[in-house]
Amino acid sequence: MSFGQGGPSWGPGESRTPDWAALAEASAARSRRKKWLMIGGGVLATAAVAAIVATAVITTGGGTSPKTNASELPAPADLPSESAAPAPSFSSVAPPPPPDPKDYIADEKKDRTPVTVDAFFPGKKLTMGDRVYAKGATARTTGCATTTQGALGSILTNNGCDQVIRATYSRDGVAVTVGLAVFGTEAEARKAAQQASGGIASLSGSGVPTYCRGGAVCRRTANSYGRYAYFTVGGYTSGKNVTTASKDVYAVGDDLTDFTFRQIRHRGEVQASAAAGAPAT
Repeated sequence: MSFGQGGPSWGPGESRTPDWAALAEASAARSRRKKWLMIGGGVLATAAVAAIVATAVITTGGGTSPKTNASELPAPADLPSESAAPAPSFSSVAPPPPPDPKDYIADEKKDRTPVTVDAFFPGKKLTMGDRVYAKGATARTTGCATTTQGALGSILTNNGCDQVIRATYSRDGVAVTVGLAVFGTEAEARKAAQQASGGIASLSGSGVPTYCRGGAVCRRTANSYGRYAYFTVGGYTSGKNVTTASKDVYAVGDDLTDFTFRQIRHRGEVQASAAAGAPAT
């Protein structure tokens, strides 16, 4: 018996009973051959897919760096060894503090700006906020005692008063005269203000009638700043007496006192600023 593609065949005289053992062995052989063909085809397919993936990764740069010859790398940039510019230096000496404005109005040796009426009381009127005061008569004299009433004259003289400048301002029937007494030092001016008795004499003229004379009750103040002592006398131009309820008289007097203080302080600021900007000698 032989086996062909169509199954078993028998020659003449052979038994037609199939050889079942041979048939079974042939069938098993065919099965094994098919199995190995399927496994081999799967391995080849897997290898082909892996090759495609690897090729795609290398082509797109997906995490795989191309090999580079070390001789093709660029040379590192040359860095300068040292800078030619000099290093910054700082002084260990602290700069001097700015000049104190009060130093320039505390002593006549530093207070060199001319003392004049216009330097302290400029213009034809005075504006303080929404209040406007008309400027009246002004005067300047080295006879300090002649500008006072009561004991203030001798107090100014005994403390070394050099001169007195007066200016009068008025508004709505109220007039106030401010007297600025100039001394050589701050101590002299302070002492004169502290000892003040009597007061500065009112200054009439230029539209302001005589007031605060002949026994009329008026308000008087005394202050000092630097080498300047300043005094005010304020009242009604009608001759009416001033009382603690006379708010209008107090308001005008306070404005004049505040303005005079500012003018003295400004004088010191100007001189201190000029000294700070002057070249060192």
